[in-house]
Amino acid sequence: MQPLVTGRQAARVRRSPQRVPDPTPLFWATKAVSTALGEAASDFSIHVMPPVVAVLCGFAAFVVALVIQLGRRRYTPWAYWLTVAMVGVFGTMAADVVHVAFGVPYPLSTLFYALVLAAVFVLWRRTEGTLSVHEVTTTRRELFYWAAVVATFAMGTALGDFTAYGLGLGYVASIALFAVLILVPAIGYRFWRWNAVFSFWFAYVVTRPLGASVADWLAKPEAVGGLGLGGGWVTLAFAAVMVVLVGLMYLPVSRRRLSDDLV
Repeated sequence: MQPLVTGRQAARVRRSPQRVPDPTPLFWATKAVSTALGEAASDFSIHVMPPVVAVLCGFAAFVVALVIQLGRRRYTPWAYWLTVAMVGVFGTMAADVVHVAFGVPYPLSTLFYALVLAAVFVLWRRTEGTLSVHEVTTTRRELFYWAAVVATFAMGTALGDFTAYGLGLGYVASIALFAVLILVPAIGYRFWRWNAVFSFWFAYVVTRPLGASVADWLAKPEAVGGLGLGGGWVTLAFAAVMVVLVGLMYLPVSRRRLSDDLV
């Protein structure tokens, strides 16, 4: 005899918890802060320790954070945003290594990481049938998600450096440029019915050079167009802001979990 399963129990079995957050305004604010934090922390670490050691430490921290995140069966703010922060640091280093160590020009490194991102999307789509963050409910889909995130950070870093240095726009003009660009997917989705998945990843890529340009403007010396606050202080400031924003996420998450437990 088959066991009796109620409608509520069946719904609970069918529903797989989402492992990554929905793109709310708080999500975008925290994402922007994480990109600035990653840029500042990466630059600071490379200046206070040998570059090779800094890159290895950044990679190790990213791996540890990712392992913690993958061990969670549902979205947990502190674990998710710790991983994003470590991606920000390592993604910045990955882009800088390609340019500094191998002498690859910014336009080529930007194109390279854009092709890597496109390859991840194609493989993800063919394998899972969707690129929606709302459907990241399995380990395999989450691995595709994080591969795309790393590629967006590296690509965004190269793009931001290209506009600031390659095109000679500087930090302030780059901030203005990317602040305008990030409105494009928002307007396209809101008024022109752009695809939601395309709009999300468009905005996700642009947040990286926007946040990085802000961090560079605050931290870099005045001689190169910055405010000269220093990478260490800027890193601490953005880390503190990020902790506050992640803390704000726990109230709605706690309410949702309580609601799920009562179903």
